[in-house]
Amino acid sequence: MPGPLTGLRVIEMAGMGPAPHAAMLLADLGADVVRVERPGGDPTVLLPPQRDFVLRNRRSVAADLKTPQGMELLRGLVRRADVLIEGYRPGVTTRLGIGPEACLELNPRLVYASITGWGQDGPLAQRAGHDINYLAVSGTLNAIGHAGGPPVVPVNLVGDLGGGSLYAVVGILAALLERTRSGRGQVIDAAILDGAASLMQMVWGLHAAGLWSMERGTNLVDTGAPFYDTYRCRDDRYVAVGAVEPAFYAQLLQGLELDPVTLPDQMDRDRWPRLRQVFAAAFAERTRDDWAAVFENTDACVTPVLDLDEAARHPHVVARGTVADRGSGAQAMPAPRFSRSEPTTPRTPPLPGEDTEAVLADWDVWLGDPSQHP
Repeated sequence: MPGPLTGLRVIEMAGMGPAPHAAMLLADLGADVVRVERPGGDPTVLLPPQRDFVLRNRRSVAADLKTPQGMELLRGLVRRADVLIEGYRPGVTTRLGIGPEACLELNPRLVYASITGWGQDGPLAQRAGHDINYLAVSGTLNAIGHAGGPPVVPVNLVGDLGGGSLYAVVGILAALLERTRSGRGQVIDAAILDGAASLMQMVWGLHAAGLWSMERGTNLVDTGAPFYDTYRCRDDRYVAVGAVEPAFYAQLLQGLELDPVTLPDQMDRDRWPRLRQVFAAAFAERTRDDWAAVFENTDACVTPVLDLDEAARHPHVVARGTVADRGSGAQAMPAPRFSRSEPTTPRTPPLPGEDTEAVLADWDVWLGDPSQHP
């Protein structure tokens, strides 16, 4: 594929969660990503391989790592690779014989990225966990939700994909840049816990300055402010309101046909409950799409809350090609965008092991008796 990472060779050790997503991001940008998976694939996965769009844009190699032949194949790929990504618990790859030390001995220029929930060390390093658990311990989950309600789980975007996948990719790209100076690879310890805490840095700063309340849903951008929240409309659908700045807030009031003279001051926190009641009553008078039309050409920062199917049809999403259906279902297109080295349309995910011979030839990996190699 074309793209800014064309020529970069990446090994993805098959698994679920943030590691495949990190591999997808690199593949979307043009890297030659090879997914190493057991012969026949993983029978526990939820989706058939060619419907799992996170697995797009790479090739699949089958290798049974419990056999000498499978280990020989993987070691051959490691010698040719720039990056290896794995998402197993600490120590698993070392016990298999493909841990960081073994791989860097084979290829000192390799960037070895290990994505875990808790990190490579610490009291919880060997404990099981999921996105929700890492967010809970990082302090992130407690900050999300409405006042008086329970913490709200933000799908698995903030932990697995934000704190895990994205931070792993940042680490990989930084290590590759550093390698241009040192000529050496290194190991990346990408912990979802660490990444989630880093994503909360603005909140950590506000907390240190005494400007962030630990009471959920009482702050400016956590639904505490009535002008930064969602509202139910007459048809039981919702709009999102983000009218923080005074100029935007004025347009919100204008669209709702509310006289500011009759309302509390925007930043009078003591009277936010009253202001919220007024907004809720106003939005309940019309349907979501009616309000979308009212605010369409304004800077009031009011938008309809769309489901996935609606989002794919939204005029702006369509105009940018942000989501597209290439015949097998809608999926998000590669991001970000580049002025020159733009990636091409995503390719269908491969069947497990279907590219083994082609990858070995392309990467110049030869198995068996060296005397028999051309």
